Amino acid sequence: MSNANSLSLKERMNLTRIAMPAVDPSIRCHNFEEVNSGLSPAMAHNEATRCLACGKPLCVQSCPVGVHIREVVELIAAEDYLGAASKMREDNALPAVTGRVCPQEKQCEGGCVLGKKGQPLAIGNLERFIADFERESGKIGMPTIAPSTGKSVAIVGSGPSSLSAAGDLIQKGHRVRVFEALHELGGVLVYGIPEFRLPKSIVRQEIENLRRIGVEFETNVVVGKSVTIDELMNDEHYDAVYIATGAGLPQFLHIPGEHLNGVYSANEFLTRINLMRAYKADEYDEPIYDCHGKDVIVVGGGNTAMDAVRTAKRLGAKTATLVYRRSREEMPARAEEVHHAEEEGIAFCMLTNPEEFVGDEKGWLTGAKCIRMELGEPDASGRRRPIPVAGSEYVLPASVAIIGLGTTANPLIQSTTPDLETNKRNYIVADPETARTSKRGVFAGGDIVTGGATVILAMGAGRKAARSMHEYLTTGKWE
Repeated sequence: MSNANSLSLKERMNLTRIAMPAVDPSIRCHNFEEVNSGLSPAMAHNEATRCLACGKPLCVQSCPVGVHIREVVELIAAEDYLGAASKMREDNALPAVTGRVCPQEKQCEGGCVLGKKGQPLAIGNLERFIADFERESGKIGMPTIAPSTGKSVAIVGSGPSSLSAAGDLIQKGHRVRVFEALHELGGVLVYGIPEFRLPKSIVRQEIENLRRIGVEFETNVVVGKSVTIDELMNDEHYDAVYIATGAGLPQFLHIPGEHLNGVYSANEFLTRINLMRAYKADEYDEPIYDCHGKDVIVVGGGNTAMDAVRTAKRLGAKTATLVYRRSREEMPARAEEVHHAEEEGIAFCMLTNPEEFVGDEKGWLTGAKCIRMELGEPDASGRRRPIPVAGSEYVLPASVAIIGLGTTANPLIQSTTPDLETNKRNYIVADPETARTSKRGVFAGGDIVTGGATVILAMGAGRKAARSMHEYLTTGKWE
């Protein structure tokens, strides 16, 4: 092993980025085992030596939760892997999760100086390594918990924003109880992200770590139906509430034939597979329309669509095709996921958009009538607007179609909390810096405020909310 301190700046800049080992595509596309294998200690150490130890690390500025990346990497380079994990947990309650699913290339690694002339430091891979090393050692670095403040906080939802907020608030000495509508904790981490990208055992371990430092959890509670926000505050005497329910209402294309049997939302499809283990047909009785031997298309270009099409491939689809109305350059999915999908034999049907689903006389899907698109001027998203090409219609055979176009806000909590301000799209209105809503003592963050985003952005919102809630709980000021 090389000693990072003995290498000059030029020598470190010339080191090659350590590639993440992965299971062979011909094997992994037939099972739900994790794709990436993780770095060895030697690989992690050597990658850490590439860090330039910048005086003003842009990687930290680019991290939504503000992890002290330089200090973490220095500890890895010194082979103090448990120390690095403990340092990471000061700012990130879920390092084993974010090390796997965070879009590092657009955030921390996007700010890395090494990336200006070559490949950035593999910050995400190092993050995953130390979290896994810590878990396998059984020596989890637990943060210090402040004395009890006597204040209690209810957190609605158990996704990444909620868990991040819970981790910060419990450290401040507040009582924290998380309410989850489903039977298993983790929110989108368990129902939205496939096992091959984020093993559920990893999520459960991170939640168990929070439980060990005092966070309380309760499942099968649908806030807005089982109990309202007002009841939590007035009857159960919570001093503050954080709403982080995500945006779980699926969007559809609103085209003819979307009612046909065989057409799913990506939410339903992935929930049945991930949370209810429909892919283990011999062990679980959760029903799902069999993809085996079928032509499957998935509409969309984001991570959810990518997860769905790669899942369909693993279920034995004869063909698994991603249909996206823009080109590959405009796809919002992570570059690594696109690369893995290509390796696994996923077909990409770019600059194409379904106009109608067609079926047989029994109401079963047989295909999608599509039209070719071309790119025009940029729209509000900054991406070039897709424009239909006249006369280019054709039918793409399909027995299963999965719509992965993103989600919108579920209105349940808003409809039972009349003094909670929402916008025209039914998202909760909250201050982007303080997470404070129109209702005193109630905070909101993550996708229920911003719309669908990434795990790490939701966690960043949770940290901001926790700081603001702590200020409110200790001063009583609401401005």
